[in-house]
Amino acid sequence: MSKQIGRNEPCWCGSGRKYKVCHAGFDAKIESSREQGHIVPPHHIIKTPAQIEQIKESCKINIAILDYLEEHIYEGMNTKEIDQIVYDMTTKRGGIPAPLNYEGFPYSVCTSVNDQVCHGIPSEDVILQDGDIVNVDCSTIYNGYYSDSSRMFLLGDVSPEKRKLVEVTKECVELGLKEVKPWGFMGDIGAVVCEHAAANGYTVVREIGGHGCGLEFHEEPWIGYHTKRGQEMLLVPGMTFTIEPMVNAGTVRIYTDQENGWEV
Repeated sequence: MSKQIGRNEPCWCGSGRKYKVCHAGFDAKIESSREQGHIVPPHHIIKTPAQIEQIKESCKINIAILDYLEEHIYEGMNTKEIDQIVYDMTTKRGGIPAPLNYEGFPYSVCTSVNDQVCHGIPSEDVILQDGDIVNVDCSTIYNGYYSDSSRMFLLGDVSPEKRKLVEVTKECVELGLKEVKPWGFMGDIGAVVCEHAAANGYTVVREIGGHGCGLEFHEEPWIGYHTKRGQEMLLVPGMTFTIEPMVNAGTVRIYTDQENGWEV
């Protein structure tokens, strides 16, 4: 927790209200959880209502782009074209593609096809084919606020095996979302995701998970899925984060392309 604040001092959240009538009770509840041995969130990752509204505006751009791609992605399209659409739509709306130049990443979006787990690099040489499944991972900066979401697209005659993988992964996300409750635990999310994947014969990647997002592209906490209920960080109002399990039809093992350092 942050340094002790006097009850009559301004609250740490910036509301201008006295601490005793703003977040004193909230902090007491967090402190009680800490005393029980739980991991608790620091103040700097708890957003104010005003910040959350700005994050939602960023989300609107992000979702609009994915909705557009839902109607315009097609067999024969190369993934560099997807990147151009994302760049054009984001900048036209006053945003910035968050992946562009992030830690040296040279494109505006990640496009991962079939057995790629994530961070696929858009290319004119990657042509979408009948039966492909492709994940488009889109992230937006708008007025300094970040949003991050991805969507799976199925092209043409997708095999039953691939279709089931996509459907179960979506179910994993939806089940995880149901566990997002104030005063629950991050481990509740991971546990239900991993349980549902395993029940369907799948594995969940250990090394890559969800993350906080909103004021920065990647914030605390990191969200893994090999967790137990009632463990990991306490969930409190004002936290914003992604739930993005990487579900495999195979082993849990992954590797990163050594040539480009990105594709998994």
